[in-house]
Amino acid sequence: MSEELKPYLDRIERALGLDLTYQSYERLGGLTNRNYRLDCTQGSFVLRIAGEGTAEYLNRAHEEVNARVASQAGVNVEVLFFDTADGTSLCRFLPDATTMNAEAFGDPRAVLRAGRVLRQLHSSGSEFANRFELFEQIDRYRSVLKEKDARLPPGYETVQAHAERVRRALAAHSVPLAPCHCDPLAENFLQVGERMYLIDFEYSGNNDPMWDLGDLSVEAGFDQAQDEQLLQGYFDGPAPPLDRARMVMYQAMCDLLWTLWGVVQDVNDNPADDFRAYAQGRLDRCRQLMGRTAFEQHLKLLEAPVAPARTHRPR
Repeated sequence: MSEELKPYLDRIERALGLDLTYQSYERLGGLTNRNYRLDCTQGSFVLRIAGEGTAEYLNRAHEEVNARVASQAGVNVEVLFFDTADGTSLCRFLPDATTMNAEAFGDPRAVLRAGRVLRQLHSSGSEFANRFELFEQIDRYRSVLKEKDARLPPGYETVQAHAERVRRALAAHSVPLAPCHCDPLAENFLQVGERMYLIDFEYSGNNDPMWDLGDLSVEAGFDQAQDEQLLQGYFDGPAPPLDRARMVMYQAMCDLLWTLWGVVQDVNDNPADDFRAYAQGRLDRCRQLMGRTAFEQHLKLLEAPVAPARTHRPR
């Protein structure tokens, strides 16, 4: 057994009474955490060892509740063990699953399935343990970075000022919150035959459902046709104009949020990537998305006065 994994596996074995002696193990992907596939006599599992510094901006107690709720809703894989003290977790591995990526989402049927699994999560009738609010999260990241005396990418403050207009427009069209994944990278979708799963609920919370659609679109590099397929899968028909407009807002705003996340990784010396360049790239794309004619049109739709509901008055 790898000496690196032994302390974690010993702890899980004591808690579950499960023999995790493995015949083979494989390091899986992950930007902030270390993930391992373990092939044991009692099945295949994924061990997640949380990355250093993640406790500064992630609530592991919330993640555990949300991950288990999503499993009960049939969206997430089975969660077998979760230690909120340090984020160590053990989940069931799906041996026949395909980890999605931008190329795999070139199949229109996969995009439709992604829309449907997001709807399944959002409409599950469950609630997550916490609320994910975009601009509160942005403010939280900025507070962390201020404490670290971190340098923001050039041009950030100008984009942030423009985003305040988006903040006001979205607040004018508040919607009922739903349990949302909030970090729908393409690689967080697993496809097994005709079924799609969502994994990794670190950033999850009750949120505007259109966040998940807008963020997935950006993360997977969807084009206009794929956006339409995603909306079709989600709504099982044409998307209501205001929902579409909110999705367009979040396509840009997720880049603003993940710009700050990238700076946090950079100041934490995360070696997984060049996070300074990552943050600058996200900011540049946010600026580009906010400069599109379609973005302005959808923003004006959200800024339009809301007509008061008509009240029937008897004659």
